Amino acid sequence: MNGYISPRPTSDWPETRRVLESGIREGWHAGAQLSASIGGQAFELAVGESSPGIPLHPDSIGPWLSACKPMTAVALARLVESGQLHWDDPVMSWIPEFAGGGKESITLRHILKHTGGFRAADRCDPTHSWEDSVACACASELERGWVIGETGGYHANGSWFILGEIVQRATGRSFQDWMSSEVFTPLAIEDAWFGVGPAARSGIGDRWVTLERTGNGVRSPDPVLNDPWVVTRCRPGSGLRAPARVLRRFYEGLLHPPAGWLTSSTLADLIRPHRVGTYDRTFLAVIDFGLGFILNSDRPGERPAPYGYGPHAGPRTFGHSGNQSSCAFADPDRDLAVAWLCTGMPGEPAHQQRQREINAAIYQDLGLLLPPAS
Repeated sequence: MNGYISPRPTSDWPETRRVLESGIREGWHAGAQLSASIGGQAFELAVGESSPGIPLHPDSIGPWLSACKPMTAVALARLVESGQLHWDDPVMSWIPEFAGGGKESITLRHILKHTGGFRAADRCDPTHSWEDSVACACASELERGWVIGETGGYHANGSWFILGEIVQRATGRSFQDWMSSEVFTPLAIEDAWFGVGPAARSGIGDRWVTLERTGNGVRSPDPVLNDPWVVTRCRPGSGLRAPARVLRRFYEGLLHPPAGWLTSSTLADLIRPHRVGTYDRTFLAVIDFGLGFILNSDRPGERPAPYGYGPHAGPRTFGHSGNQSSCAFADPDRDLAVAWLCTGMPGEPAHQQRQREINAAIYQDLGLLLPPAS
């Protein structure tokens, strides 16, 4: 049979629901939220609890961790389109204090494809202010034996404060303000925050999702991510809080950009392979990257790549995941946009199994089990 099964959108999500509810029984998470669209037709699913005794629903506000990194990449892309930035700008041309420690030749492109080599910045205190986080990243030194632009190693947080600071210095505006005007507003995105202040937190009320550590049969709120001070902080590489539909809408916008937003050439540059076949020293696996996006890195006959998009994703699928908890992506061969969040972080082995099963189930429920026609 050529091609793939015609999409069969469902509001029941039988296989996906089974997988998510199985995770609740296993103790991996207390609840989960999903939003997906195919051909522009959107569907949502929520199961379990957002916090003890409070049902999780499609409007619940969850922490997306690193799944938000592509939003920061797009915020930078808007400056590249206007000519204010270039992907190959040395970081120190915008942040002179970044120079030193062997980092002088690191560019924006190197950071976005995770070949910068200053992962020590990820060990900076998560309760630091924005200014102290930038200073900590600037003080970090190049790792021994690292070849800038060639050696691969995922940078989780510190390098993204550098990118956010470049946005601020290039625009004279706060990172949150730029994100709102250049990413959220063009895509009609609401209910999204990079840093939730006390007033906003009060307004969210019981829509708030508590992310828990659930490994070894223990269920307890993550001590950092639920820290009241950390919640207020803007973290450009891991700080988004929003319902799943916000990430789904973001990827719909990348599949079909609104007029005057991202040009086709800029979008193509973001999601084309910039790092291919490179062993990643953080993930301990081969991971392919665009500019701020994790590309479908699965290879026939090899073990699935961590934080992938499942066995049925098309070869051009691009997106990003959040640490042991979330995933968001677009499959352009199916006109599919997906975002899901689980409330528990059960450890890497359990989460990698869960991620593969959830993504496989989504494709099954939508009738997308076979690869697109070649």
